[in-house]
Formats: sequence, structure tokens, C-alpha cells
Amino acid sequence: MTIEHVDVLIVGAGLSGIGAAYHLKKHCPGKTYAILEGREAIGGTWDLFRYPGIRSDSDMYTLGYSFKPWKAAKAIADGPSILGYVRETAREHDVDRHIHFKHMVKRASWSTQTATWTVEAEHDGQIVQFTCGFLYMCSGYYRYSSGYTPDFPGVDRFQGKIVHPQLWPEGLDYAGKKVVVIGSGATAVTLVPEMAKTASHVVMLQRSPTYVVSRPAEDGVANWLRSKLPAMTAYGLTRWKNVLFQMLFFNMARKKPEKVKERLLGMVRDHLGPDYDIGTHFTPRYNPWDQRLCLVPDADLFDSIKSGASSVVTDHIETFTETGIQLRSGKTLDADVIVTATGLQMQLLSGMEVVVDGKVADLSQSMSYKGMMFSDVPNLASAFGYTNASWTLKADLTSEYVCRLLNHMTRTRTDFCVPRVDGEMEVAPWLDFSSGYVTRSIGQFPKQGLRKPWKVHQNYALDLAALRLGKVEDGVMQFGRKAEAKAKPVKAMEPA
Repeated sequence: MTIEHVDVLIVGAGLSGIGAAYHLKKHCPGKTYAILEGREAIGGTWDLFRYPGIRSDSDMYTLGYSFKPWKAAKAIADGPSILGYVRETAREHDVDRHIHFKHMVKRASWSTQTATWTVEAEHDGQIVQFTCGFLYMCSGYYRYSSGYTPDFPGVDRFQGKIVHPQLWPEGLDYAGKKVVVIGSGATAVTLVPEMAKTASHVVMLQRSPTYVVSRPAEDGVANWLRSKLPAMTAYGLTRWKNVLFQMLFFNMARKKPEKVKERLLGMVRDHLGPDYDIGTHFTPRYNPWDQRLCLVPDADLFDSIKSGASSVVTDHIETFTETGIQLRSGKTLDADVIVTATGLQMQLLSGMEVVVDGKVADLSQSMSYKGMMFSDVPNLASAFGYTNASWTLKADLTSEYVCRLLNHMTRTRTDFCVPRVDGEMEVAPWLDFSSGYVTRSIGQFPKQGLRKPWKVHQNYALDLAALRLGKVEDGVMQFGRKAEAKAKPVKAMEPA
């Protein structure tokens, strides 16, 4: 069996993976690379999700790549437009030919003796192997095979159709039908106004409310700048405008949560009118940014509610029935179609097993270095975006930093880099976020420390300073050569 070897192996051909390939080509032109993609197409999330109205919940001036201007008029873009943008990027930079499709990564084994990763992937029912000097995981943060659905009582009794947005069936007909969407997150607030265009009525059934904010689908300042300035200049200015606004708003929410909460609820009241029960249906029990805010373009959800095409019910499910859902309050909701927009299942590194010098690594007991690497695991990085801003802001910085590491090792003629924890340190969960999809799965993710570089900043400016400008040799990141392996082996992690 022929084993392909590359300097850098990227896992995932979605938004992060295509961006990573660009950065490698630009900053490390002498390095070879390949991309392993478990599915049959480029695009990751934006190819997988096919539910009605699929769109970004961040503006495209920050969700877009730092190096490729977003030129469409809409800042809150639909899924097909984003998918086209990712695929266009891959074509423009000749990334396509480096991708191995239908290669689902299962296991990665590191050898200090050879300073290589051996990666096993399943392809057409067979296990194939690749080797690389550096492994860069761009596979996202959730399980692609299935979303999260609670065990609802009586599900088998329901005579209609039940669908999860992550596995939307092609050609689902809901025109003229009664629809119940269970959930109150980004997916639910996207689905409800879109399905309400043709359904007889759509109910958004939630256990508790989420903060919902309306924002213009088009960024007037961005469109004006683009008409006056070169595309890249206009894009850069808009990107920084939006980054600074996001940071200001997040900091305000942390420092003056009650004031921000009052303002957010006031905007909802402006949309729905003084007689609508904002207290029950749009007032969360938590403070703003304890969970991610839901963005709706041009107030489409509120307009749908005002028109009577959709409605919100805040209650708990007692049981499914033959014709719908019975609620704890005693009320019933009739439905022909029930959509369980109940969230994702988070998954670290696509569930891949990691082995360091013959021992299985328990990454849940590791420490996160700069939010992108794992203590005592050499030559492996993972792209993970922000919870309070756009994913790509952090993914771009992570790719730049990986390139800095690779170039540093080339200059210093070292073969591996590994972050080490020196001394005792107080630890905290990797993400400080109360959303259900996080709290259900955070135990499988690494820990963070309360001091840098082990603290996971949810702050673009701080990460920009640390990843683009900070020292690579910071006293924590250690470097070694293959020839030194026997004298000073890399410390393996404890078995899981």
C-alpha cells in the first residue's frame, strides 16, 4: 500500500480548511499539503445544511476570509451564496486538486522518533493511511452524522413528519400545512419566517426565550464604501468597523448586562408593539451573551409574527400525540410537520482517536494552548472560532499562527513543537457559555487556564496580538529534533 506523505495534512474542506490551504500556500509556499474531507463536496456546514432559509448568523464582512472581499450586497447571506464563496476561493487558489473526498479520519498516531503523524482514514470501506509532519484539524466542532434530539415522550405516536434541520429531507412538502418548530436558537428563528411563507401556520415552540436582535440584511456603510474605494480597502474598513462594534457590544453586555438587556427587549417591543407579551416569549432568564444572540435580518421573524403567519408558544412538551403535541399547560398544538431545531452534538476533532508515542491521549485532560493546540501533543493544531463573534476571525488567525510555527521550525531546523504546562495552574472549562449544546459536551474538550497562553480569549484584538505579533518562542512552546528523541522523549499523555 502506497502511503502519501505531506508536510501538512488538513482535515476538513469547509470554511476553515479552504482558508487554511490559502494561508499555507501564501505563507509557506515550500510546504506540501493535502486535505482529507469526509464528505463528497467542499463546503462543510454550508454544504451539509439544506433547510429552508439557511443563512449566516454573522455578517459576511467578518465571517468572510480576511484575504477575499465579500462583494455581494447582503451582509447576512444565504447558505448557497456562502457555499459559492467558499468554493470560489478553493478554485481561485487551486485548492481543489489537493482534496481527498470521502476520507473520514478515524485515528492519528504521533511518533517522536520520526516526528510524523500517521493518519488513518476510512475510504470506500477501507482504511487508508497518510503521513505528515504537522496535522491541522479544520473539521468543525459538531458531529456531522446527526444533530441533537431530546427523548420526547410519545414520538412514535405522531402520524405526521418529524425532521431535524441537520438532516433535512429533499423535497419535503409543507405548503398549506401546520408546522411546529421546536427550539428558539439561530436555526429556529431562521426556519420559522421562511416556512411561514407557504405553510398554513408555523408555531415556534420554546421552553425558554432567547435574545433575538434584528439587523439590516444589507450593510449600507459597506455598500457605500465599496462604491467609492477598491474592493479590498472597502472590505478591510467594513471588517474592522464590524469587529470593533462586536467587541464594544460584548464588553457592554458584560459590564452593564441590565442596561443592554433593557435595550434589546426595547427593540423587540418596538417591532411587535406594546400589547405583545415580550416578558413571556422574548425575555430570557440569563444575561446577554451568556448564550449567543440570535440575529434576524430585516426583522423577518417579527414581521411574520405580526402578520399572523407564525406565532411563539413558550411551554414544555408533555407528550407527542397522533396529531401534534400536548403541552404541560394542558394546551395542544396540532401539526402536520414537526421540526426538531434542538441543536447540535459537539464533537472534538471529529471524534478522531489521538495517540502519542503509543499511548491514547485523553484530550479532555489536556490544556488548551492559545485556544488552538493541546498540551503535550506535538505538531497538532485545531481551528475553532469565537462564540461571541464570527468563526472565521479566529480561524484566519489560527492558520496564520500555524504558518508562523512551521516557518520557525524550518528556520531553526527543528522537527516538532509541543506546548508544555509549567507548574500548577487553576483551570476552567474551555468555553464559558451556558448554551445547551455546550454544557452537554464540554467535558470532552480540553481545559483552559486563567493565565496566558492557556487562557482562551473570546477577543479578536487580544488574539491578533498573541497569534500574529506574539513571540513563537514564548517559554511555553518547546521545540525538538528527531535526533533528540531518545535522549529527551516527548511526554505522552495518560491513557483515556
